[in-house]
Amino acid sequence: MKYQFFTIHALAPDEAQQALNSFCAAHRVVAVEKEFVADGERSFWSVCLSYLEQENELTSRRKSKIDYREVLDEKDFAVFAKLRSLRKSLAEQDGVPAYALFTNDQLAAMVRQRVTTPTALAEIDGVGKSRVDKYGEAFLAILQKELAHRPSSNG
Repeated sequence: MKYQFFTIHALAPDEAQQALNSFCAAHRVVAVEKEFVADGERSFWSVCLSYLEQENELTSRRKSKIDYREVLDEKDFAVFAKLRSLRKSLAEQDGVPAYALFTNDQLAAMVRQRVTTPTALAEIDGVGKSRVDKYGEAFLAILQKELAHRPSSNG
């Protein structure tokens, strides 16, 4: 946990308030301590924020989502969309979140790398033997059908 301190002058709070609001919008604040210091025209609020630093990283990751329509060509995106649809159906059947089967990055890697075998599927970062055993057959069926006559994009 980290701390950030703000001083907000009672007679001219605008600039410091904006800084405080901007900070709060960009961080996960877990505690706020404030104290009013009465000193006539020099009166101010002293504010201490306790926050988690990781939130900045999580927020920036959320903001930098990949648009796979831009990354993949039209034919590859069509295959990617079929894989996502299958993932959604299987996840609903199993009562788990879709990303528990495969992430969007993993689905895109399947298409980009022209994966058509369990061995190639297991070589994708983060895909283990248990997911290959449980879900591989269904995903490979789509990949084999859709990519059978298409050249590899990675040489």
